[in-house]
Amino acid sequence: MKRFEQILKDIKSIKIQGARNIARAGINAYLLEPSEKNYKLLMNARPTEPMLFNSIKLLKNSQDKKKKAKEIFNFFKESQEKISDYGSELIKTEMNIFTHCHSSTVISIIILAKKQGKKFTVFNTETRPLLQGRKTAKELAKAGIKVVQVSDSDTEFSLEKCDLFLFGADAYTENGVVNKIGTSTLCKIARLKKIPCISAGSLLKYKSKINIEFRAGKELWDEREKNIEVINPAFDLTDKKYISKVICEKGILSYKQFLKEAKKFRL
Repeated sequence: MKRFEQILKDIKSIKIQGARNIARAGINAYLLEPSEKNYKLLMNARPTEPMLFNSIKLLKNSQDKKKKAKEIFNFFKESQEKISDYGSELIKTEMNIFTHCHSSTVISIIILAKKQGKKFTVFNTETRPLLQGRKTAKELAKAGIKVVQVSDSDTEFSLEKCDLFLFGADAYTENGVVNKIGTSTLCKIARLKKIPCISAGSLLKYKSKINIEFRAGKELWDEREKNIEVINPAFDLTDKKYISKVICEKGILSYKQFLKEAKKFRL
């Protein structure tokens, strides 16, 4: 149980980041002891991670859990490859691409485009309060991609220089995309500037409704003054009307098409 508890702690504390990494860790934890108690603990570990929920449900309902886990892991790999292939088609030489937070799917798309010989620049936010954007910048720079790092307050000035706003997703719902806080505002600015807003993510991230996760205020400011309240929503919901396209395993789809595919998707 110590191993299970450590994985659960790492998921809750955001030591493990990225939907696939979280789902993979959750699967490995559940396989240690696939009990009803552990199922519930994992289902409540991160309220805004349907890839984790859906993966654990698949395991619970499977007779051969190890075999199903292997199938899910293979799906993760194949999914990433397909989305990267489709997404890289949207990136052209001399483009400026804007991104927000850290998404392994978005990074895979951009790195594949680089490998295809395209030359472009990525504008990337710091993404406060945990600065996940810096992780994105380092990974892209390591791949030989030019990155312009900007503050979260600088987004309108930098976004208007870009041809495309490309971002990941923690969840896809009936009403729109749940992603790192700030995504909705960026999409509204992009719409005003006539910049396409493209989300990249798996069909396995669909859930009809999601509760937005609020994290500890001390991530923002560990202030003990009784008259100061610090609120820290980790995500926001971008209305589907602002989403130009979704890149998923089935191709580059409208949001309506994506929902149709997600609802009939079976693994």
